[in-house]
Amino acid sequence: MYGSRGVVSLSAGTRASAVVLGATLLIAGCSSGDGGEEETGDAGAKISQQPKEKDPFWVNPEGNAAEQVATYEKGGKEDDAEQIRKIAQQPTGEWLTPESAEQEARGFTEAAEKADRDALLVLYNIPHRDCGQFSSGGAADGNAYRDFIDQVAKGIGDRSTTVILEPDAVLHLVDGCTQDEFHEERYDLLKGAIEKLKSLKNTKVYLDAGNAGWGHPDQIFEPLQWAGIDKADGFSVNVSNFYTTEDSIAYGKELSAKVGNKPFVIDTSRNGNGPYTEGDADERWCNPPGRALGETPTTETSDDLVDAYVWAKRPGESDGECKGGPKAGEWWPEYALSLAKASN
Repeated sequence: MYGSRGVVSLSAGTRASAVVLGATLLIAGCSSGDGGEEETGDAGAKISQQPKEKDPFWVNPEGNAAEQVATYEKGGKEDDAEQIRKIAQQPTGEWLTPESAEQEARGFTEAAEKADRDALLVLYNIPHRDCGQFSSGGAADGNAYRDFIDQVAKGIGDRSTTVILEPDAVLHLVDGCTQDEFHEERYDLLKGAIEKLKSLKNTKVYLDAGNAGWGHPDQIFEPLQWAGIDKADGFSVNVSNFYTTEDSIAYGKELSAKVGNKPFVIDTSRNGNGPYTEGDADERWCNPPGRALGETPTTETSDDLVDAYVWAKRPGESDGECKGGPKAGEWWPEYALSLAKASN
């Protein structure tokens, strides 16, 4: 029902990108025909992105999708390369790993700043994360999590950054998945994280608020308040999930009315065909077949309450070892191709 967040196992390409990012990352830019920019990463693929006024977030020219484009081009698979380019040319969330959180946050935000864009980061390290599912884990305890947030804040500094904070962390307090003994600490950790990140000069924070298919806004609005939503810029919905944009907007608006009319962002990365409705209901979220890329990221949503459509989940990275998929977070080119080919 929830969706694996894709950070348990990182592919070699993603790890390499994180290491090279920072002062040593060189971004070559030139004007492209559509008014966007072209960036060339180490993989050699030239990746265009939308004009800044339509979508301000940074496209990583060394991401897994960009590397796959270069691989297909070198192998003469031009049609497949163009399909994967649909993913590579869109900004996606960078999910920070705890062991190098400060380095990665600094690297990604510096690279974004050099490209005159904003970084989009996803923090997913709350203790007792994911209730023992494919992306279980998280910080060892509250102090370790506070240190993680401190490291992230040091890495971001004054650079323009949007943070999606802890997918499912509040939802799992509501649905009974997280044990009662951990509730008070989690609320405290989330509130502290929001306060720390909002103390930075140019950082926006969206606290995750579940998705349109899990339950009802009446069940989660008070927990969001206890977690500090009043200090955040807004909330996120549908992270790593497949519910339609229409349903996500309806859910978000109903919830917004209960938490001070806060705006929200929607993860549209894989919701082009809506949710999967066959098979075991408990695993419909895990690498479901027949899905498609959704609306491309943009801040031009034509709705004052919807701040942006974002691709928080990186399309093409596995939800976990189900339906033939690799470990959570690993790049799966066949699945990426299926998402791209099914999209408009």
